[in-house]
Amino acid sequence: MSKNLLDLLVVMPQAQVIGSLDKLVTDVTADSRAVREGSLFVCLKGAHVDGHNYINQAYQAGATCVIVEDEIKERPEGLTVIKVADTRSAMAYVAPWFFDYPGKKMRMIGVTGTNGKTTTTNIIRAILRKAGFKVGLIGTINVMIEDVVETSHNTTPDVIDLERILFRMEQAGCQYVVMEVSSHALALNRVAGCEYDVAVLTNITQDHLDFHKTFESYRDAKAKLFIGLAEGVKQNKTAVFNMDDASSGYIIPKVKVPLLTYGEDRSNDIYPTYFKVEADRMQLDLHTPAGDMSLVLHITGEFNVYNVMAAVSSMLAEKVSLQVISDTLNGFKGVPGRFQLVETGKPYAVIVDYAHTPDGLENVLRTARLITKNTLWVVFGCGGDRDSKKRPIMGKIAFDLADKIVITSDNPRTEEPELIISDIEKGLPEVQTGKFVIKLTDRKAAIEYALQHVAEGDVILIAGKGHENYQILKTETIHFDDAEVVRAYWQNRVDK
Repeated sequence: MSKNLLDLLVVMPQAQVIGSLDKLVTDVTADSRAVREGSLFVCLKGAHVDGHNYINQAYQAGATCVIVEDEIKERPEGLTVIKVADTRSAMAYVAPWFFDYPGKKMRMIGVTGTNGKTTTTNIIRAILRKAGFKVGLIGTINVMIEDVVETSHNTTPDVIDLERILFRMEQAGCQYVVMEVSSHALALNRVAGCEYDVAVLTNITQDHLDFHKTFESYRDAKAKLFIGLAEGVKQNKTAVFNMDDASSGYIIPKVKVPLLTYGEDRSNDIYPTYFKVEADRMQLDLHTPAGDMSLVLHITGEFNVYNVMAAVSSMLAEKVSLQVISDTLNGFKGVPGRFQLVETGKPYAVIVDYAHTPDGLENVLRTARLITKNTLWVVFGCGGDRDSKKRPIMGKIAFDLADKIVITSDNPRTEEPELIISDIEKGLPEVQTGKFVIKLTDRKAAIEYALQHVAEGDVILIAGKGHENYQILKTETIHFDDAEVVRAYWQNRVDK
């Protein structure tokens, strides 16, 4: 596709232009390595790289225009320069304009919250497809355009990548887009140009304070998704809230569209009347405004009761039939790395889960306890270069809810793994009778230690990485998959 550069000034009327506007733009990028003939190159200032230093490289690669916020001393001949106050803010106008606002042409369902986004969005996608719609999904694990699956690199991509993905979804005939919407994306305006039809709140608990600094700032970022529903021209918008989460009461007064609520109390629109958790399934009865539902699910845990209610609420908002919702839920097999039971053929259970926040770890440990006949193990760590305040909190949760705790590395990144483990230890009281704590920096060794010492009736919960198949050590990324380590351990023992 291509756009006339002159038309860009309609969305950026305050911009200063040096050079000709009588040009066609064939692509937009903030990565000088991706510039091709006819590209518009946005010069972003990052922590380590300044795009202004790559203007000549972009010009040599065929850029027809650059957007800058600094004065350019020497302008390459023929290159159009558009100067703005802030290039990152400008990018939020440029990307939707270039791709012709695909986020306003499809029904958009945004799911935000600390935990539960991935399972909730995958359930919604499955229901919509069962109802006969073409669906795109954007999330932590992958991007799906109908049956085409691509690996994700961010929960919510940057605004250019997001608009490119949405454009591809529109071109593929998608009627719905289901998105995990991160607090970073909302705070940094990565979702500019998207007009959401349904916004869903799963929960808000401590996470990402390295970026947001305070819980209040984190919550306010999430709130933007719901406040923004009142903007735009689309009809029939709905905000969906978990009323068992304290932040719902804070956000709801700011919302100017119809609400649907879910939670334990019977004053909600959707609430459970019965549920029973088992190791590999869950019975769940729900009351909804459209009628009651009786489900036998292949996912388990009280936290998944909430994920199911969030998905049901959003689908009722979109007028999907209760029968389609029920049939889909009864056949839904779960999401990789979300309370995933690793088949070992042994008389104990191994579960892999993405839980990497205090609330997430507590939820999965409580569910694991319900299916533990003997001893509950937890193998976990915390990520480096991220919110360090949650480390002792997670240590205390692990100590309180598990019997045997193996503290190890997650993605240490540039931090020393031993220092991260030391932070986790600060939350552990003195070891009591019946408790056991061991520290093993090597994650593979930590998992294998639990497998070596597990007994019949035990449950081993391996938390923190879930679906991830890599580990970040310093500046190196290596292949690492918790479930693979478990399977390989027993395969190697059999081979011997």
